[in-house]
Amino acid sequence: MDSNKTAAEKLAERKARLLDLHKKRQEARTDNHQEVVAEDARKKLPKNWEARKRQAEWILADDKARADAKAAGKDYERLKLLEVSAVDAERIEKKKKRKDNPDLGFSTYEAQTARQYTRLVKSMPPRDMEKYERQKEELGDAFYGGPHTTLHARTKDTPGAINKMVNDLEQQIERRKKYSRRRIYNDDADVDFINERNSKFNKKLDRFYGEHTAEIKQNLERGTAI
Repeated sequence: MDSNKTAAEKLAERKARLLDLHKKRQEARTDNHQEVVAEDARKKLPKNWEARKRQAEWILADDKARADAKAAGKDYERLKLLEVSAVDAERIEKKKKRKDNPDLGFSTYEAQTARQYTRLVKSMPPRDMEKYERQKEELGDAFYGGPHTTLHARTKDTPGAINKMVNDLEQQIERRKKYSRRRIYNDDADVDFINERNSKFNKKLDRFYGEHTAEIKQNLERGTAI
C-alpha cells in the first residue's frame, strides 16, 4: 500500500518517473529532428525522384530475375509472359501497336504531310559524309541553294535512288487500293429508322440492349413471337 511507503521511497519513485519522462522527451526530440532533416532532404530532391526511384528498383529487380533465369537455363521472356493475364497481354499488345504505328487515319492534310515526311526521313539511309563533301566541292556555292540557283544537269541520280523512288511509289499505289470511301449507310443493312436522328437512337439502343433483345427481334421477324 502507498500509505505504508516511506517518504524516501515515494521520492525515489517520483524521481524514477521523472527520469523516464525526460528520456521519452529526449527520444521524441531526436525522432522529430530526424524527421525534419529527412523531410528537408526530400524537398531538395527532383520532383520526379519517386518515379525515377521506382523505375531504378524495377530495372534492378528485372536484371536480377533475368540473370537468375539465365543461370537456371530458362527463357526469361517466357517466364514473364506466364505471369501476365490474357487481358493485360491484349492491352499491352494494343498499346505497342499504337506506339509502333501512330497513324490512326486521316485527320488533316497538315498531319498527313507530317506523317509522310517522318516516314520518308526514317527510310533514308545513313549519312555518307564522303559523298556529302564531294558534292559540296563539285557544286560550290550552288550546294546551299538560293533564289537563282539551278541544279539541272549538274546532279545525277544514282540507279539505286531511282529504284527506291519507284518502289516507294508502287507501295503508295498498293496502299491506296486498300482504301475505300467510308459510307454513311450500309446498303445491305435493314432499314429500321425514319431519319438520321432516329438511326443514331436505334444504334445506341442496340449497343446497350442488343444482346438481350436479339431473340425477341428474331421471333418478330419470323412471325413466331408470342
